[in-house]
Amino acid sequence: MISKWLDMGNWIDAFKPAPGAPPQKLGAFMAWCLSGAWPGLWAAAAISAVAGGMEVANAYIMGQVIDVTVSAGPDGAFSPANLWVYGMALAYFLIMRPILFAASSAVNSIAVQPNVLPMVLARLHRWTLGQSVKFFDDDFAGRIAQKQMQAGRAMMDVAAETINVLAFALASLLGALILMSSIDWRITLAFMIWLVAYFGLIWWFLPRIRTRAAARAGARASSSGLIVDTITNIKTVKLFARADFEDEAAHESLNHVRETSLKFGYMSAMFRFCLMTLAGLLPVIMLGGTLYLWQQGSASEGDIVAAGTIAIRIAQMTGWVSFTLMTIYSNIGEVEDGMKTLTPRIRVDDEPEAQDLVVPKGEIAFDKVTFTYGRGDDPHIKGDPGGVHGIDLTIRPGEKLGIVGASGAGKSTLVSLLLRLYRAEEGMIRIDGQNLEHVTQESLRRQIGMVTQETAMFNRSARDNILYGRPHATEDELIDAAKRAEAHEFIANLKDHRGNRGYSAFLGERGVKLSGGQRQRIALARAILKDAPILVLDEATSALDSEVEASIQTALHRVMEGKTVLAIAHRLSTLSEMDRIMVMDQGRIAEMGTHDELMAQGGLYAGFWDHQSGGFLGAAAE
Repeated sequence: MISKWLDMGNWIDAFKPAPGAPPQKLGAFMAWCLSGAWPGLWAAAAISAVAGGMEVANAYIMGQVIDVTVSAGPDGAFSPANLWVYGMALAYFLIMRPILFAASSAVNSIAVQPNVLPMVLARLHRWTLGQSVKFFDDDFAGRIAQKQMQAGRAMMDVAAETINVLAFALASLLGALILMSSIDWRITLAFMIWLVAYFGLIWWFLPRIRTRAAARAGARASSSGLIVDTITNIKTVKLFARADFEDEAAHESLNHVRETSLKFGYMSAMFRFCLMTLAGLLPVIMLGGTLYLWQQGSASEGDIVAAGTIAIRIAQMTGWVSFTLMTIYSNIGEVEDGMKTLTPRIRVDDEPEAQDLVVPKGEIAFDKVTFTYGRGDDPHIKGDPGGVHGIDLTIRPGEKLGIVGASGAGKSTLVSLLLRLYRAEEGMIRIDGQNLEHVTQESLRRQIGMVTQETAMFNRSARDNILYGRPHATEDELIDAAKRAEAHEFIANLKDHRGNRGYSAFLGERGVKLSGGQRQRIALARAILKDAPILVLDEATSALDSEVEASIQTALHRVMEGKTVLAIAHRLSTLSEMDRIMVMDQGRIAEMGTHDELMAQGGLYAGFWDHQSGGFLGAAAE
């Protein structure tokens, strides 16, 4: 236990999990951010307070030295009887004071700052990861990341500066009151009146500073999100010759940042001016008052030195404290701004008693499932509100079901509900008889492999991107999956700007260094490596040209072997291996059957077929 407390770096557990969900009230939210760190924070504050008390001890010891010296006179100043006072002063100034101030600095730079920032960021990031896809659809990715960093850094600054300044300053003020009371009650009263005026200014200014700081933080985050969004889509900007438009949008956003910063600056400048004026009065009041008392015989020469020293030190400290209080309140404004963005519960949570999903067969059943993104009862929406309506569907174990329909027919919504990215408003979805509402989302998604039209690539190595399907796979399993996806050959020839080659080469942000077909092969390799019993292909080849699509058909067939498959497609050629084809229209199942059966009906599917050239692969040969 003693060794733990001697090691300041371990006073706070930087990765201690948060207790439940973050509150949406500022004080409770800040307490949530710092929960579990309080013993270390209180210990750091105590050390800082002791160091603050040393400021008063400085004045007291100097006053004692002056009184002893004056009373002894020039001839007896260094008499043996006085040496103990001088020795005490030397020990204090050369040993005790340096040690305490070093300890105060160390607890902040070792115990508090390195631990509070990662603790708060880890908690906010973990909470944000649990938000539903709607949360991310409704905001800029850059803005969300900015809010996490902003709130984490601001929370760290609040904790560090509160310990470093407020605990230190309050201890100094308390000590000053005690010291003044030992001189004369009238000096104490004058000091207390000054303190009331000082705290009154703080009480009036700081809430206004916090409001302006929050507005400035919001403007900065929005500007950052806009710029990140532009850079993320830089190819589109260039292809459509919209650089001037984006520059103007950035200009307007940055001008808003400037305006909010100016409002903050005016308020903070006025605050500093008022406090500095008040601080200038303190030495005049304290020193002048003590000189008057000395003249009346009620104070000693040492009292004059002590009162003057502490008054000047507190006046100097006032500037430091006022600046730090502005910083703290500015950071509280940024914490509040981050809280408003990150804490709303836009989530699909697991039930408290949710169990892991077990998939021995792979049967999927939709039982009267309806989901309209919450718009079904909105009177302002005319016609179809989108989503799916009353879906009754059973997909047999190992069956390959093709899903077609016009854009907005509900195909991707159906898959999102299967993956529990959204919660069905009505009805039930089961896998092998298990209601998906009663299983954990993590276990559900481990049982479903997915390849989408927009293949998700991290700016990491090819190895890391494929291993995302099964992180603990061996190198041999990784390479085998790449070969089965017909990706091994081009991966072996990759090289990035850092000199990494092959599977160690980085793919660039969103895989921009790869062609569409290469990205799709890596996505297929990831799905093969995951080897989940259920596979979803969401427009897996719609972004590829026919030649590239044909080259990966073999890989697609390998991925589908022995699995229950849902394949969404606009291009009907991708449905050649399907056992059944389901046609969706306005969120409902309009037709169901094999290709031949649907063609014979002459309905929607036949119309889609007539509007496409090529149809199934191999149709011409037939």
